[in-house]
Amino acid sequence: TDLTTFGERTLTVDCDVLQADGGTRTAAITGAYVALYQAFHALKKKGVLNVMPLTSMIAATSVGIVKGTPLLDLCYEEDFRAQVDFNVVMTDRQEFVEIQGTAEHRPFSKDDADIMLSLAQKGIERLFQLQHAALRELT
Repeated sequence: TDLTTFGERTLTVDCDVLQADGGTRTAAITGAYVALYQAFHALKKKGVLNVMPLTSMIAATSVGIVKGTPLLDLCYEEDFRAQVDFNVVMTDRQEFVEIQGTAEHRPFSKDDADIMLSLAQKGIERLFQLQHAALRELT
């Protein structure tokens, strides 16, 4: 985000995830991007902003290893049983905003981390498609 284009303003995004079976934090991040885009689009349309401050898309997902199997978008039960779980936030430029990983029951290898990050990237790419679809009417 290019905050210089936003001026002396503050925008608060408060997210309530109304239905989820795990992954509420990542759902909130992914939904917050859509809300920010809509807000900035409305401000630009009203002439308050000259350009869109957002410089890239943002989405997030969870990944983990459950019973030795890498899984994407863990539900509550999978998250509870995971030996390792990550929350991953990325831009549509394939950049990481945040990687938060925890070895719940056993340490994990670099190979495990690489597999989970690759799986997260694939899931996040799908989330970008869904964000585009949700915002299509604005563009």
